[in-house]
Amino acid sequence: MNTATNSSQGPVVEPSRPGRYHGRSVTAMILRVLAAAALAVDAVVHARLAPDYQSAAPEGLGEGNLFLAEAAAVAMVGLYVLIRGSRPAWVLALLTAGGSLAILPLYRYVAVPAIGPFPAMYEPVWFFDKTLTALAQTAVVLLAAVALTLHRRYRPKPLAPTALAPGRSRGQDES
Repeated sequence: MNTATNSSQGPVVEPSRPGRYHGRSVTAMILRVLAAAALAVDAVVHARLAPDYQSAAPEGLGEGNLFLAEAAAVAMVGLYVLIRGSRPAWVLALLTAGGSLAILPLYRYVAVPAIGPFPAMYEPVWFFDKTLTALAQTAVVLLAAVALTLHRRYRPKPLAPTALAPGRSRGQDES
């Protein structure tokens, strides 16, 4: 509901119209649950693969630690999307999944050397877990794009200015 203050009558409330996107509709909840599930798949796969990838650099940063960081970040974003479903949550989901999705084929097809503390992660094969992660990340990107489009499309409109009591001007506090 939208509220405004009318100095002579107190708050003026405009009821929400059906079809307005408030992050609580059935469509919004379905988007949130699907995105959180896809992010959970991504997090579980990264957490499960982390120990095997860390063995190449047991004392350093290593791919395993990067996978654990990815799993933790993705899990937190998934919870944020599921609990809030706000525009910032969807932007974060889009950036997290989109960034991961961009890196996945990069390290599959390009032999990127080690850069600073980051190890070389070239792996020229596709396997089930990598494909599953790519599909989950793609789903999150698409779901976030739909959710952000709905947020933009159904942005609340400002209320029309309300009449002021005679002798009052905007910005004066009520006593």
